[in-house]
Amino acid sequence: MNQDIKLKGQLKFYMQWPIFLTILLVAMNIWIFKIDKEAGAVMILFVVTYVCVVLFMYFRSRYIVLSDMVDFAEQYGLVQNILLKELPTPYAILLDDGKIIWGNKEFKEMIGEQLHRDVYLSKYLPDLHRGIFPKEEGEAVTVEVTYEGRDYQAELRCVSIKGFSNTEQLLELPKEKEHFIAVHFEDVTELKAYIRENEEQQMVAGLIYIDNYDEVMESVEEVRQSLLVALIDRKINQYISGISGIVKKLEKDKYFVVIKKISFEKMEKTKFTLLDEVKNVNIGNQVPVTLSVGLGFGTDTYTSRYNYARVAIDLALARGGDQVVVKSPQGIKYYGGKHEHTSKNTRVKARVKAEALREFMMTKERVIVMGHKMADVDSFGAAIGIYKAAASMEKKVNIVLNDVSASVRPFYEAFKNNSAYPENLFVNSHEAEQLADENTMVIVVDTNKPKMTECERLLKLSKTIAVLDHHRKSDDEIENAVLSYIEPYASSACEMVAEVLQYIGEDLKLKPMEANSMYAGIMIDTNNFMTRAGVRTFEAAAYLRRCGADITYVRKLLRDDMASYRAKAAIIGDVEVYRKVFAIGRAENLNIESPTIIGAQVANELLNIDEIKASFVLTTYNGRIYVSARSIDEVNVQRIMEELGGGGHINASGTQFEHTDMEEAVAALKAVIDKWIQKGDV
Repeated sequence: MNQDIKLKGQLKFYMQWPIFLTILLVAMNIWIFKIDKEAGAVMILFVVTYVCVVLFMYFRSRYIVLSDMVDFAEQYGLVQNILLKELPTPYAILLDDGKIIWGNKEFKEMIGEQLHRDVYLSKYLPDLHRGIFPKEEGEAVTVEVTYEGRDYQAELRCVSIKGFSNTEQLLELPKEKEHFIAVHFEDVTELKAYIRENEEQQMVAGLIYIDNYDEVMESVEEVRQSLLVALIDRKINQYISGISGIVKKLEKDKYFVVIKKISFEKMEKTKFTLLDEVKNVNIGNQVPVTLSVGLGFGTDTYTSRYNYARVAIDLALARGGDQVVVKSPQGIKYYGGKHEHTSKNTRVKARVKAEALREFMMTKERVIVMGHKMADVDSFGAAIGIYKAAASMEKKVNIVLNDVSASVRPFYEAFKNNSAYPENLFVNSHEAEQLADENTMVIVVDTNKPKMTECERLLKLSKTIAVLDHHRKSDDEIENAVLSYIEPYASSACEMVAEVLQYIGEDLKLKPMEANSMYAGIMIDTNNFMTRAGVRTFEAAAYLRRCGADITYVRKLLRDDMASYRAKAAIIGDVEVYRKVFAIGRAENLNIESPTIIGAQVANELLNIDEIKASFVLTTYNGRIYVSARSIDEVNVQRIMEELGGGGHINASGTQFEHTDMEEAVAALKAVIDKWIQKGDV
């Protein structure tokens, strides 16, 4: 048995070193013997003696060394075992199903007295279940868990024990399960507390603007104006001081604030009561004061946070004011904005934008106009108005129109069959891309979202882009526009274009059919001047009437056929009233040309029912579900639609689902409604 024991590796080389030295001594002895035979004979005696001693020591000590090494290995394993047990980090070994087979002292103290043998780790830490265990040797998984009020970072590692069953006499494992899961825990409670405290102490830059300063001042007596300003200042200062912030007045209607992130969280929990507190200031002013707040945080530098705040305040103003917009690297959040803002009577902005638009168009040879996909009458009418402005400057003009809906077709055919208009006035996306070059200006109407435009690629082919829209801005907007005229106070894009046309040129005169198209756009978006119609809406309508708009003719063009009327009746007959105030209609398998338009019309009709605060009509069309959302004044349907990826106005909005599962879409809509009700924002 002893003959089978062999050394190898570095130990074998170390034990055989005297043999190599013996060879060297023999060679030296031969060399000495040739020089002097007597000296060589004496040297032979020493070499023989050395060889005998070396051989004796080698064969005798080899087994002694092996025995000592076995004893050392045993003691070393014992030391390792003690060190592992006393390791100051909780450590445990699990089977591949998560059952605990061993844990050190710290692990037992961490779990406590409730720790029992032969139990699963997931019983104490549900997040550490077998579904997340690593499967390959050396693979590690890190998970953050909380136990008994402490935060831990757990690292699970797969440890292979191939051949374990062949050598172990007490335990046998299947070959495919010859591995353990080693898990150790690092207590990160204090670290996370320090990180949380550091984040809470971060500074948030903010800007506060009074939306309607001039209108409010005009609505109060001159002697009370200074008192009103003082009360507004006091409300803002008290609110910011109450959350340990700093406020500095920049202009008569603008303030700069600095607060801590923890203070922002308090503001968020209280739903930014500053908006309502300032709105309640009343010393005889007929117009309530509204604020827009823009906050920026989450970046490394204060400059970036301030820039974020500027972007946020611009977005708040573009969305109609009376709200808080928060911008961070993670995205943009909106708060407030429940009520529609009063439109401004001044046309200064319209005149400035009209002059800028004219200057840009003068520098280009061609103008391409496009609205949103599945163009409606408002989008079509606004495009016609821009066409007229560009044509008056003798520019080549094209309107991108891919699909002609039933509501747009009468107006489309009126222009298509009129020889006074160019044959290529209307082009599809492919043709528009072929026409676009460096001397082309692209003007987008009735939308400010790139994905909603008729031809998104046009936005990349042209460097001169203008946007005219009456929908509220969102974080997804056309960013490279040289001119952006977004007026959420306006009732429709046709109203905005009608105002712009009055400042484009003195000689510009709309033809009756052009005026009819724009007048129809205003009628559709205002539901026959019943919704969102302000002073400027009627002024725009009056301008179009002076240009020859025929109300009777427009009404005839907008009439429904019998099939569409029956489809609307069918949808209304099956409407579900959710939570007693939300009407949800389903439009499926409608055998009509433009079901989405019928859906929008039904949503408007449902608001005529008593106690209905908001209506939602879901229409299946072209492999998608289109949602039309409407309200009067109590519900902000825009916020609900934004949760579902859409947008629009406070009381007229919409979205799309990329599927045709009606039950799933309705369930998603109801979930968002429930969420907003729970938050108290609906």
